[in-house]
Amino acid sequence: MTGIENKIITRRVLLSAVGTRGDVQPVLALALEIRRLGHDVRLCIPPNFVGRAEEMGFEAVPVGVEMRVPAAQAGSAQSALTTEQAQRLRESMPDLITDQFDSIQPAVEGCDVIIGANAHQYAAPSIAELKGIPYVSAVYAPVALPSPDHAPPPAPGTVWEPGPPDDGARLWREHARVWNERSLERINVNRSQRGLEPIDDVYAHVLGKRPWLAADPYLAPMPSTPGLQVTQTGDWVLEDTSPLDPQLTAFLDEGEPPIYAGFGSMPAQPEIVGAVLDGARSAGRRIVLGRGWANFDPMAGVPDCLEIEAVNHRRLFGRVAAVVHHGGAGTTAAAMRAGVPQVVVPMFSDQFYWAERVRRLGTGAGVPAKQATADAIAVAIRDVLEPVVLDQAQIVAGHVVSDGAKVAAGLLVAEVAG
Repeated sequence: MTGIENKIITRRVLLSAVGTRGDVQPVLALALEIRRLGHDVRLCIPPNFVGRAEEMGFEAVPVGVEMRVPAAQAGSAQSALTTEQAQRLRESMPDLITDQFDSIQPAVEGCDVIIGANAHQYAAPSIAELKGIPYVSAVYAPVALPSPDHAPPPAPGTVWEPGPPDDGARLWREHARVWNERSLERINVNRSQRGLEPIDDVYAHVLGKRPWLAADPYLAPMPSTPGLQVTQTGDWVLEDTSPLDPQLTAFLDEGEPPIYAGFGSMPAQPEIVGAVLDGARSAGRRIVLGRGWANFDPMAGVPDCLEIEAVNHRRLFGRVAAVVHHGGAGTTAAAMRAGVPQVVVPMFSDQFYWAERVRRLGTGAGVPAKQATADAIAVAIRDVLEPVVLDQAQIVAGHVVSDGAKVAAGLLVAEVAG
């Protein structure tokens, strides 16, 4: 089938994403590229992103829960998830798995393929099997791929060590066991209800044999992946054209470039935020503080600190001296593209991997959250403000591309046409 014929035959793609903004935004970027090729897209995404997708002209079906922090007391900003709330969220996992099955099955009607973004696609591969259509999983970091080159992503409260582990095979078996304990029984109940045979390995099931790695190959080199046929598409970047708030622009114009600190959808505790503030001040820098889900009191009236909500990273990062963040895949790549030094404060999962890549590429430093004292942050900020780090960050920026969504859309069309 020729490229012209591919465009004549309109396909419908179901894109499924669960999680927070960092999980959903790349899928919106892919949806735009698929539509540019003349094909239809339907989205299964958390309820709080449905409105955004519909504004972009996409059909969107809510799945799961709203992955955002609960409203705090009247008059204050949002607060972080408490330990009790996080425990309730974990305990609700079986219901969330069933919800995925119940939401994705009707949404897939009329679709030719399912793309499941991030590994928590408990239902999508089963529904694709049920309907007899292709399923492709996509992950945002190499550390999500079983490999002898690295250990699995760490559980909350533990630290990931770079490099090939001595007991890598055991660690990946343990990783699979944890996934099975959490979700195997409920997945198989839902499969049985639909006439499908049971599975015995959840992580292998959701990943599939031919996953995509949606990460920049320069920032995130492909590891060895025995038994998997992985395609690296590059980073899926949703372009943001929104202007900076006038108050933020005025703050930036008032003096030398400040430090930006933001932890996205991570419930950073007050002591970490305080350490970043003290560290920036110790290094002689003003600070722009992104609230996100971080847990701290409002900073109104503090002259050297401006507190902001969501912001266009592309516009802001080019105007700051350094970025202090949690190490999310999207934030790390955005800072890399901007050519700005970084201090990564990883808390869990692939964030430790990105902190290590920043260090290895010479574009910044990493300070694990458990070690994030004011002194440690101050030292890291001073280190990354050295001219050699800025020069290296700008060199690396020249290697980073942002056409991964376009590449993935082309692959997808070929997958369905083939």
